[in-house]
Amino acid sequence: MRIQRIAALTLAVAGVVTLDACHKKPAPAPTPVAAPGPNQDSINAARERQRIADSIAAAQRRAADSAAAARSAADAAARAAEQARTALTAMVHFDYDKSDIRAEDQQILDAKVPVLQANPSVTIRVAGHTDERGSDEYNLALGQRRAAAVKAYLVQHGIADSRIETISYGEERPIAQGHDESAWSQNRRAEFEITAGGQTLKAP
Repeated sequence: MRIQRIAALTLAVAGVVTLDACHKKPAPAPTPVAAPGPNQDSINAARERQRIADSIAAAQRRAADSAAAARSAADAAARAAEQARTALTAMVHFDYDKSDIRAEDQQILDAKVPVLQANPSVTIRVAGHTDERGSDEYNLALGQRRAAAVKAYLVQHGIADSRIETISYGEERPIAQGHDESAWSQNRRAEFEITAGGQTLKAP
């Protein structure tokens, strides 16, 4: 009898425990916490760093563009100076035993005039040459007449007499070796040398 009461009591306690366990609510899931976003100071600092980087990049581009423009201008000036030098030093030639300026050589002299006008500090020397035929004395005189004819042409076209010096080498400085008309025609010439102002030549 006593054993039956104990068993009944045990069953009752188990039922209460079971009933209590059935009536318990499950624990709520933890609310997720959002990660903290960047504050306004961080945003402003990032924007300022980007502004500085953009400003530096723009300055570098401007510097590169300026350097490229300077190089281009320097190259153009160098090309113009070389063209001016080529025009000033281009030779003219003469017919046998003549000192007259040939029609085909007038344009060579005409090209020198604007270069000399654009470079007033430039002075030149005109050297007259002959072929090997004739005496030394005759050829020196002929070379001088040729140089003088060139000078007179330039002076008549507006170049100051004082800027042009003349000299004759006669037959002493041939540029073509040989004893035929092919060589002689090249040696009958007037050559031009820039004696001052050639370092800063500019195009007309």
